[in-house]
Amino acid sequence: MGFINDAKATEAGKRAREARDKGDYVLVYKFIEANTNSKATAPMTGMANQIQAVEQQGWQLTNMAAAEGKALTGERVSRICMFRRV
Repeated sequence: MGFINDAKATEAGKRAREARDKGDYVLVYKFIEANTNSKATAPMTGMANQIQAVEQQGWQLTNMAAAEGKALTGERVSRICMFRRV
């Protein structure tokens, strides 16, 4: 995993921990990843690591929605994920 993906996973884990410590029971989080080839089937390891960072804080992924888009810097894939506390 690269520097940027490491930083994103660290931030996601931090935000999940903060929400848990506040007593929240639902966390909705938007993950964005560069889409190098939208027509290829392949693991999205950066996104998987971010989701795992949230789940390590006691959350469980319960729903996910996906979208692709083009920003000024290129294609992006976003996932809106709803987690509930375990």
